[in-house]
Amino acid sequence: MMEQTRAGEQQDGLPQDEVDLEDILGIVNKHDRGQGGLIAILEEIQARCGYLPEKALRTVAESTGRSLVDVYGIATFYRSFSLEPRGKHIISACLGTACHVRGAPMVVEELERQLAVEAGQTTPDREFTLETVNCLGACALGPIVVVDGHYFSNVNKARVAGILEDARRGLEDIRIGQEGRSFPIEVHCPRCNHSLMDPKRPLDGLPSVRVMICHEDKHYGLSLTSLYGGRGRAWPPEIPAGEVAEFFCPHCHGRLAGESSCIECGSPMVPMIVRAGGIIQVCARRGCDEERLDLNGVNV
Repeated sequence: MMEQTRAGEQQDGLPQDEVDLEDILGIVNKHDRGQGGLIAILEEIQARCGYLPEKALRTVAESTGRSLVDVYGIATFYRSFSLEPRGKHIISACLGTACHVRGAPMVVEELERQLAVEAGQTTPDREFTLETVNCLGACALGPIVVVDGHYFSNVNKARVAGILEDARRGLEDIRIGQEGRSFPIEVHCPRCNHSLMDPKRPLDGLPSVRVMICHEDKHYGLSLTSLYGGRGRAWPPEIPAGEVAEFFCPHCHGRLAGESSCIECGSPMVPMIVRAGGIIQVCARRGCDEERLDLNGVNV
């Protein structure tokens, strides 16, 4: 079923990441065994390993009493999961209609030429993984290329070399707002896959993202802007600035919790599934607007 190189063997001249089965079992034991728990288990394994190794999936199946087919089905249903090792830097180039007519195929060809790989592959040194996606929801800014969660708009062949060099140096120094990289996204619950969009409570002129939060054993509704790069968050006044809340899905009531911490304040990051593919994470602390967009489910 899964024709992957087993852990410890060689792939493209590089050793596969070793899988610590005791570590995997520790992850499994932290979560419940239901479907929502299974997704959380796979999310944590991928955050730890960078992908979902076959040995890890077999261990999850055995320790949860599920068939490998069930576990594999979840791993392949969500685009945020990967069964193959990913590079240090993830490049996603949009080939949606609007980007396509503006020259996106030529941008992809230039990326393939400079990286010496085809779309869907990882460079032998594991530095870059190149992917193509159907639409990123920012059609007016196309062609769009996303590197490690940073959006580059109106990309042409001449800009490719500079974008790759920026990635090698580190993109955290780039100010997100300098290219006007705010655009709408649609998100779903990572547990029940129900849409979290709420047109009845718009923010920034768009449907908001509606979640439930808990603070000091009291529950409140919270609306977040659906603009990636935006800052609209309608926190209830009962929660003081600087406090951290627990986030829940308003439909299945499952807790929205991941394994990542905010690079700005160290608080937990809250994961939600992006409809176009990938994961958006927002900081759970009131007053911190940190967010991260990961189109391949790999922490970057």
